[in-house]
Amino acid sequence: MKALVIIDIQNDFCPGGSLEVPNGDEIIPVINKIQNSFDLVVATQDWHPADHVSFASNHQGKNSYDKINLFGEEQVLWPDHCVQNSHGAQIHSGLDQKKIEAIFRKGMDPYIDSYSGFFDNGHKKKTGIAGYLRDKGVSMLFFCGLASDICVYYSIRDALNLNFSSVLIEDASKPIDSKNFYRIKDELIKHSVEIVKSNDIL
Repeated sequence: MKALVIIDIQNDFCPGGSLEVPNGDEIIPVINKIQNSFDLVVATQDWHPADHVSFASNHQGKNSYDKINLFGEEQVLWPDHCVQNSHGAQIHSGLDQKKIEAIFRKGMDPYIDSYSGFFDNGHKKKTGIAGYLRDKGVSMLFFCGLASDICVYYSIRDALNLNFSSVLIEDASKPIDSKNFYRIKDELIKHSVEIVKSNDIL
């Protein structure tokens, strides 16, 4: 069985949001168009407490996009985003949710960031998505969403480590940093990730 995994299509990552991905809303019609091509559709949702350690506002004298050492790991400090129960954390109204069977929230621990849809960045806590997908008999995952060079990328890395065959739908995803994404694409290809366009699926 093949599943579509939609990563973080939330208001704060779309134009006008606090951490907007350039033209991030342009992929929403593409994602809507391809959903019926899959046996199962699931999604992830950033869901941060207001005191989250990744927010620059919670570090005196620091600015958004500064980097700090946090528990021995490099941490980018982000603008406040996807705060629980805020408008910015909501799934974008343009995304068709009728086929989405489950939404997995991430980033709820105030002391650690969580890019991947599978684990926090320290791989200490699971979101439960892997077990859910296995219980459904899924073996191949198709990824899309925001942003392709951060949360989509880290989700694919974890999926590979969990032995799921993984595919990136490139035109159903958008990066924050296009140059960084070109490097990431090469890395994913080397790890046997197939990169396709939505028309290849339809």
